[in-house]
Order: sequence, then structure tokens, then C-alpha cells
Amino acid sequence: MSLPLSYELPKVTETALPMGLLATAGFLSVAGGRVIDSLLVAIAVDFHTTVPALSIALAAYSLTYGVNQIFLGPLGDRWGKLRIMLCALIGYAIATAGCALADGVNSLTLLRALAGAASGGLVPLSLAYIGDHTTFANRQVQLSRFLLGVNVAQIIAGPLGGIFGDTIGWRGVFLLFAAAGIAAATALAIRMPSLPRGGTGSVSGWAAYKLVFSDRWARLLLLGTMIDGMVMSGCFPFIAPYLKLEFDLSYASVGMIIGLYGVGGIAYSRFARILLGKLGERGLILGGGTLMATGMAAACLSPVWIGFLAIQFALGLGFFMLHGTLQARATEMAPEARATAVSCFVFFLFLGQTIGALLTGVMIAAHGYIAAFATDAVLLLALTAWLVHLLASAPGRAQKQA
Repeated sequence: MSLPLSYELPKVTETALPMGLLATAGFLSVAGGRVIDSLLVAIAVDFHTTVPALSIALAAYSLTYGVNQIFLGPLGDRWGKLRIMLCALIGYAIATAGCALADGVNSLTLLRALAGAASGGLVPLSLAYIGDHTTFANRQVQLSRFLLGVNVAQIIAGPLGGIFGDTIGWRGVFLLFAAAGIAAATALAIRMPSLPRGGTGSVSGWAAYKLVFSDRWARLLLLGTMIDGMVMSGCFPFIAPYLKLEFDLSYASVGMIIGLYGVGGIAYSRFARILLGKLGERGLILGGGTLMATGMAAACLSPVWIGFLAIQFALGLGFFMLHGTLQARATEMAPEARATAVSCFVFFLFLGQTIGALLTGVMIAAHGYIAAFATDAVLLLALTAWLVHLLASAPGRAQKQA
């Protein structure tokens, strides 16, 4: 669908967009969610509980992150993306600081839910803001630049969590991220008057949702996104406790290994233009899905922890190859209500992650880690085949772009 002339925005130069600040917001959002992975065992010991019992705290962040998209997308279209991002950063900092004061699973779950709800205004609105100011032909490459912050978070969050788990404890991690949130909010407030304005959609409110869900291809894309969240992101947090319990590694070592997922993501960001030109969208999905399935299968078979160095890199590269393609498509589902459309995309992703985390926790408690990882590998192959077919069956959508 084309944009009304009244909606179209000037395409500003790359240097005019606050890519560093947007990437920082993405970093805080993802790192704030993932930093807990390396600390699950430490928190479980502190609260006298088990790692599977803490899966509710993992799910809480993802669930509220996703549910809040129902409100954040239309608000971004109505009041401006940067304004809502500023409010989200402030809320994120307050809730994350509160996590450091949690005295049990219930209070931690509540505070993680509040942090997730606030964090939900960072990545989706950044994606929509970038979409407002870039052409689609160049958008996946520009989004890969933004994803650099997300990928760095994948690297830093694990080691930070592990290092603090071995030194000052898991509570210090939350205080650190709260302070970073305040610093980012201050920087955004200072720069906002001089930044390019974000689009305010020509369609807003419930009409924006109707616009998105009236498109059959958009509905299928959202379904694929939810399944992607279930089978990959839902299983990922449990790799860290598996490494700790199976190989008796230190928290710092676990964090460093987990961080290689982000190195794989950075490799995607660095070579996104080349990969897209050589493989096209379908090739990126096929290659990415195959890498992830292979990685999870290898996780079942590796008898030594050192094998997870390659496994984590492959999972990170594969995920962003596949997810980056879906993400770029999501920014074009409804240009007239871009923030709402991207928020729908994120809602379904995190809905899938929430379901996946809960189901994986149940499966691990009943059948063990290996059974959960093996099931994930099979489901990833099935998802990949379906997504390749989805793009192939959408005339004019699956293109090999230079």
C-alpha cells in the first residue's frame, strides 16, 4: 500500500538520525531483559527456589513488553515516537532499580513485569522511527546498524551478569542498568528539539489495527513471528543454566559464552548488505533458520562446554539473519500506521517468547534440557521451511535486493 502525500516524510541523511542514541535504547532494552539469564542460578539460591521456578520472572518481562505494545504503538503514532521513548526510558530506570530491592520470586516477577512494560517503548518505536526516514530498499541495512546496539547487548549482558554474579551480586546489575537508563533519558531529552521529527500516522487508534489485520500477508507474517519467538527466543535463556549445571562453570564463564550470541549478531550487522545482496530475503531466512536448528542440535550433542563457543555464535548469526528479514518486512506492513504495525510485530514476538519460556521450563522440569533443545531444533527446521514458502508465495515481496 502506498503512503498518502500528507504522510510522507523527507528522507534525511544517515548522519542526521540519532543512530547512536537509538542503539543505546535498544541496548538497554535487550540487556535489561537478558542480563538475568546468567544470574538465574544465583537468584534461585538467594530465594531458596529452583531455576525452573524462576521462569515466571523471565516470562513476566517478555509478557508485559509484548502486551504493552497494544498501547505504545498507537501512542507513538498519535503523540510522536521520540516523546513516548523518553517516557519509556524513565519508567524503565525506575522499575529496574526496584528489581534490586526484590525479596522473593513474587516481588521480582512484579518488578520485572513493570520493567518489561516500560522497555516495550524502546526497540519498536526506534524501528518505526528509522522506517519513517529510510527507503525500503535501504531499510534492512539501516536497521542492521540499529541492531548493533541490540547485538552488543547480547554480548555484554551475559558477561556483566556473570561478573557481577561472582563479585557484587545480582542486585548490583539492576542498579547499574537503572543508572544507564537515567543517563539515556537525559541525553534524549537534551537532543530531542534538534532531531528529525518522527511521523504521526494518518491512521491511529483502533483503525490502525484494522488496517494491519485486514492484510492477509501481514497476518501470516505476525503468526510466523510469534512462532519464531516460541521456538528460538523461548529456549535461549535456558542455555545459560544448562552450562552452569552441566559443566560446573563460573557465572563469568557462562556469561562470556552466552555473549558470543551477540558476536554472531554483530557479524550479521557488519555484513548485512553483502548477505542481502547475495542471498536475498528467502536465502537469509533459509540460511538463518538452518544455522539455528543446527546450533540447537549441536547443543544436545556437545560433550564439552567449549563446543558452545561455536554454537552460540551460530545461534546469534542465524537468528538475526532470519529475524532481521522479518523485521524489515514488519516496517512496511502499514506505513500509514507504522508504529502500530511494528508494535504488533513485537507483540507477537514477545507473546511467542513468553509461551516458549513457560513451555520450555515445563519441558525441562519434566524431561530435562536435552529433550527441550532437541524439540527446539526440529521446530526451527519446520518454521524455516514455512517462512521460505511464505515469502515465495507473496508475489512482489520476496525480492533479491542489491
